[in-house]
Amino acid sequence: MAGHSKWANIQHRKGRQDDKRGKVWTRVIREIMVAARSGGADLSANPRLRLAIEKAKAVNLPADTIKRNIDKATGQLEGVQYEEIRYEGYGIGGVAIIIDTMTDNKVRTVAEVRHVLSKGGGNLGTEGSVAFQFKHCGQMIFAPGTPEDKLMEAALEAGAEDILTEDDGATEVITSAQDFESVKNSLQSAGLTPELAEVTMRAESVIELTGDEALKMQKILDALEDLDDVQEVYHNAALVL
Repeated sequence: MAGHSKWANIQHRKGRQDDKRGKVWTRVIREIMVAARSGGADLSANPRLRLAIEKAKAVNLPADTIKRNIDKATGQLEGVQYEEIRYEGYGIGGVAIIIDTMTDNKVRTVAEVRHVLSKGGGNLGTEGSVAFQFKHCGQMIFAPGTPEDKLMEAALEAGAEDILTEDDGATEVITSAQDFESVKNSLQSAGLTPELAEVTMRAESVIELTGDEALKMQKILDALEDLDDVQEVYHNAALVL
């Protein structure tokens, strides 16, 4: 099954992360704290915390910082308590957007999200207004040139739900959210390491935007990701820039 350029999107995302390392650290610290608070500090019993720590290590967050924030979240040290809030809205051309936040001030966060959307030509929607257009699942993207037959065989054997070949030569492996970690570990054991691996909200269909519309949409997405309280931004736009 062919699709739009996941590879270009990954490169853009990585470039922004490299430019904003401090912001990325803040996001993974908040994810660690919420995961530890909700599921406890025992890694063997808390898959969300395992994934959060894996993300932290991938961006070179120091081990003592990881431990300190787990201790804060579980009450062993004093710290700020963050609340998870999801917002849904629309961008250019009816593009659906999901904005996941972690905040200690809901009033501030919703005001900032609403301002970015309205300033860019979009609007904030109600709960459930766009979420039905996305699937909660595991997603792994493999670089163009990855042996397709080997990947397909290993992924299906490991329990993947689907393998998609993109127009740009990248391969996307889809799993259930529950099976994500085990499938990823199986593929890595087979020598197949993804460029991107995460539990995500994946759009069921896309809206292609070109020219000025694509630029305006990218501006909205970048502005949302720049907000301090925003953890993740999901959308169903295929931007041709």
